[in-house]
Amino acid sequence: METAIDIIEKPVKETIKITGSQALLNALIAENVDTIFGYPGGAIMPIYDALYDYHEQLKHILVRHEQGGIHAAQGFARASGKVGVVFATSGPGATNLVTGLADAQIDSTPLVCITGQVFAHLLGTDAFQETDVINITTPVTKWNYQITDACEIPEVLAKAFYIARSGRPGPVLIDITKNAQLQLFDYAGYQSCDHIRSYRPKPYIRKEFIEAAAALINAAEKPFVIFGQGVILGNAEQEFKAFLEKSGIPAAWTILGLSALPTDHPLNMGMLGMHGNYGPNVMTNECDVLIAIGMRFDDRVTGRLDKYAKQAKVIHLDIDPSEIDKNVKATVGVWGDCKETLPMLTRLIQTKVYPQWIEKFRAYQKEEEKEVIVNELYPSEGQISMGEVLRVLNELTKGEAIVVSDVGQHQMVACRYAKFNQTRSNITSGGLGTMGFALPAAIGAKFGAPERAVVAVIGDGGIQMTIQELGTIMQTGIDIKILILNNQFLGMVRQWQQLFHDKRYSFVDIASPNYVTVARGYGISGETVKERNHLKDALQRMLSHRESYLLEVMVGKENNVFPMVPQGCSVSEIRLK
Repeated sequence: METAIDIIEKPVKETIKITGSQALLNALIAENVDTIFGYPGGAIMPIYDALYDYHEQLKHILVRHEQGGIHAAQGFARASGKVGVVFATSGPGATNLVTGLADAQIDSTPLVCITGQVFAHLLGTDAFQETDVINITTPVTKWNYQITDACEIPEVLAKAFYIARSGRPGPVLIDITKNAQLQLFDYAGYQSCDHIRSYRPKPYIRKEFIEAAAALINAAEKPFVIFGQGVILGNAEQEFKAFLEKSGIPAAWTILGLSALPTDHPLNMGMLGMHGNYGPNVMTNECDVLIAIGMRFDDRVTGRLDKYAKQAKVIHLDIDPSEIDKNVKATVGVWGDCKETLPMLTRLIQTKVYPQWIEKFRAYQKEEEKEVIVNELYPSEGQISMGEVLRVLNELTKGEAIVVSDVGQHQMVACRYAKFNQTRSNITSGGLGTMGFALPAAIGAKFGAPERAVVAVIGDGGIQMTIQELGTIMQTGIDIKILILNNQFLGMVRQWQQLFHDKRYSFVDIASPNYVTVARGYGISGETVKERNHLKDALQRMLSHRESYLLEVMVGKENNVFPMVPQGCSVSEIRLK
């Protein structure tokens, strides 16, 4: 039993007086943060003042809009596997983060967002640039918290990083009042967090479910794997590949799962979903065992749920127990991190091949190539197609570039046709479908993976939503390639209006500025291509240019993206034309 003398003689941890702002920056350094995206303002000014003395340890990227800042942080996180960090001030600065928070929440992107807030005594008074950011962002964050006392900063920041990166990742927002930023307090150092009572980021793995899943797989005659971003988020690409190659099971990906498995792997059958490949969609409703790994059965993947894989026994592996049975009832639900559960499953399954089953996928692939792909990738006449731009880009990058796509027809074309040899190469807005995502996300991706080539594939609608971020490129001098596929329409909406609304083209004809001239105003070189015979040389010039480069390609104005699962139809009702 300790005596009073024992307690007195115990070493006491020394403290120093620092401000809340300094404590925040110390926390970032302790969490190995090296890059921050942000935009200063009145309520976050003390943090920016402190940052002045930390510029050698923390690189701050001044964006042109807070939405650009959070999309850049998303791109950074997706390319690097680290937590993205963004700063914004109160009021409109904080509310400008909301779209990016929603995007990161649904796409499971780890972020820590720091917002400044008015002085604590002004909370609730409708002070200048005050908003209730906590209640506004609660539905679109994994966790949020308001700090009014600087003493809380080290512990809350430790929790923020732990929550953002652990389990199923997601965005965390910490709102810090101005008085807490300025406040001096006794700082005893920073201690990272690895446990929070009542928060279990990884569910307990139940061996009996692994055994039940293995038994179903071993008995299957027509098994099919569908995989999503969970494989990438779990850093389980090698474990996943080992599972596939032992099992011999054909596999297809969601758009966020793309690049978890090399595109040209013999068991990779292509993309699922509304604009996915013909075979994977049809075969979903023909397989006898459907193995879903790290994906959430989004409606764009499933089509009509009441007609989705009703003939199959479903095995669902996911780190988030709430996803299992949410949309599709699982025969066996396997909770846990797939980096841990996949090797356990691989040990129990038999080594097999399914040549006849895989040949059925190949037959559908040949039909799709004949009806759709050849015409899209190798058009003999008419305007340049989006698909042929991606084909030539593949030839030049050899599958080594990071492709960051915006949202629309070009996104579906990029996801369908881009080739990837390594993971974390496909970055796009999946669940929220945020136009304007690609340009700032590409900036963030380049800072997250500076050794890799980054190509932003953007439509003429999406580029105009965040075109101001060309200023961020100008100021930082980073090298990204901006590829605008300009069809002079809001293409995806126009396609739906053509197919389902009798060509009543309601407000989808969008005019564009001279993008090359705009880019030149920001010190960025560029050109426009209209002729097919100039395309390859222009793409080569873009990729070879030592700085950022903007290439606008004029593509077919009323070209459509096929195959397509019409809304309200099952995946087996996918149309080739």
